Amino acid sequence: MFNNKKVIIVLPAYNAAKTLEITYNEIPFDIVDEVVLVDDASKDETVAKAKELGIKHIISHEKNKGYGGNQKSCYGKALELGGDIVVMLHPDYQYTPMLLHAMISIIGNDVYPVVFGSRILGNGALKGGMPMYKYIANRFLTLTQNILLGQKLSEYHTGYRAFSKEVLEAVKLSACDDDFIFDNEMVSQIFYKGYQIGEVTCPTKYFEEASSINFRRSMKYGLGCLKVSLIYRLCKWGLMKSKLY
Repeated sequence: MFNNKKVIIVLPAYNAAKTLEITYNEIPFDIVDEVVLVDDASKDETVAKAKELGIKHIISHEKNKGYGGNQKSCYGKALELGGDIVVMLHPDYQYTPMLLHAMISIIGNDVYPVVFGSRILGNGALKGGMPMYKYIANRFLTLTQNILLGQKLSEYHTGYRAFSKEVLEAVKLSACDDDFIFDNEMVSQIFYKGYQIGEVTCPTKYFEEASSINFRRSMKYGLGCLKVSLIYRLCKWGLMKSKLY
């Protein structure tokens, strides 16, 4: 608990057997109440490793539902368990669990209802080995999205995210895509409803076991992000309607 608020960590997992233990062992259980792992039809021993570690809440998808589909299961279960603060932590150890105290306290003290761990603040992305083409694409997309959404985030593409219960219940999770564009559709809804997002500097690691999408899927993702932001702006101007808003 943090300030009498129940804290739940959700782990969207896919082939994370090699990195799950080191990630799990760094979770600060002095303030974390529950851990939920959703396995998206992994081809390795992710579920067996989760059971070995004693993770109580494990959901196994029989078929791969995609990154967004995995998160829908994560947040749905967290809300079912009564989570007041829910943090998505990737079990591939790309993001350090050491920042959980900071992110949870920001929401728990009612500073911001949403907190992102930013790889861009402090040059953490390049220092951690982010490929240059991804870094350049990240900066271009973030600039364009900030203009279209009228915001000033350092990045929209981090996978380290913490939410208050109020925000998770306010956004239309089911209306979001089941693939990687889910994250940006969720962010656009958060801003559309008038919520603010805080950021903390987050070092990151790029290595063989860390999950990443290839160049072709990165291009598809980038175009999808631009589409989401453009639709947001047109909806704000009253020129179109979207199922997201």
